[in-house]
Amino acid sequence: MRVLFIKLTSMGDLIHALPAMTDAMRAIPGIEFDWAIDKAFAEVAQWHPAVKTIFPSSHRKWRKRLFSSIKNGEIKQFIKSLRQEKYDLVIDGQTSFKSAVITLLSRGVRCGLDKQSAREWFAAYAYQKGFFVDKKLHAITRLRLLFSEVLNYQYQADQPDYGIASYPFPAVNFPLPKPYVVFVHNATWESKLWPESYWHQLIQLAADEQLTVLLPWGNTSEQARAIRLAQGHANAQVLPFCSLSEQAYILKNAAGAICCDTGLSHLAAALDVKSVTIYGPTSTALIGTTGQFQLHQEPDFACVRCYKYHCRYEKNYHPESKCMLANLPEQIWRKFLRIIKGV
Repeated sequence: MRVLFIKLTSMGDLIHALPAMTDAMRAIPGIEFDWAIDKAFAEVAQWHPAVKTIFPSSHRKWRKRLFSSIKNGEIKQFIKSLRQEKYDLVIDGQTSFKSAVITLLSRGVRCGLDKQSAREWFAAYAYQKGFFVDKKLHAITRLRLLFSEVLNYQYQADQPDYGIASYPFPAVNFPLPKPYVVFVHNATWESKLWPESYWHQLIQLAADEQLTVLLPWGNTSEQARAIRLAQGHANAQVLPFCSLSEQAYILKNAAGAICCDTGLSHLAAALDVKSVTIYGPTSTALIGTTGQFQLHQEPDFACVRCYKYHCRYEKNYHPESKCMLANLPEQIWRKFLRIIKGV
């Protein structure tokens, strides 16, 4: 069976889809997936053994430079590649306007969530077969249930298997200290960021335990933050720019990780890295990191899970989220020691 899977972004959401593919691979021997995915995160699709062909989408660039993207043939080539194969099934795992358009352009029986459970309800009109999956369930569970419905096999509510544990992530070409921990300080939403003063306290606590802290980054603002966090700490190192696969290698070999709610935190979970992930404006019940060695830190604060990009507590703008400020360094460090040392 050949299936086209459409899920473009974001990194954490893409990682959430991997257990569903593992389920399908076990239930239907020989099943193969092609994946339409954001070019920036195409490495995620490469990691899973059920994925055969990847269709990288540059839809963000196309939206900003529509005329030039049409003129240079990028969009036409993407559509042509997508339509070369007629699939047994097409599964839209994102159910947004963007993914629904790509679904309509594909060749095969189009499947997705119905109007009651789609991310954007009007996307459901793109599907020939729609399925209900409760929005109150975790994102991983929702995708696993959707796959089981579309592909007609029994869903097993067991521990998710991301299917990437044996992938040969490339070793980095620079020496790594031993032992080291990774502090994932970045997040796409301002409201998800943890205060830099708190990170400084954690780095010092790591020094007391003779642990080197590695600070990853993915863009210039994250790099600048990593440099600021490393200042004044002999045990903190700013990593060079790394591909997603190289960051996976670094995480996989770490003693542990402390993370904001971002793509790398879900990658750490998928690789069974001992981790504490810090939450505030988002819900652990819906998108919490899921794995064998995952702890969540949620604040004791009245205003949480607002799902806003910027903190507007009591109708005022706050550059540092009030809920994230309520997650104290000593709380997180106690949890971290408990998971990496059992203390």
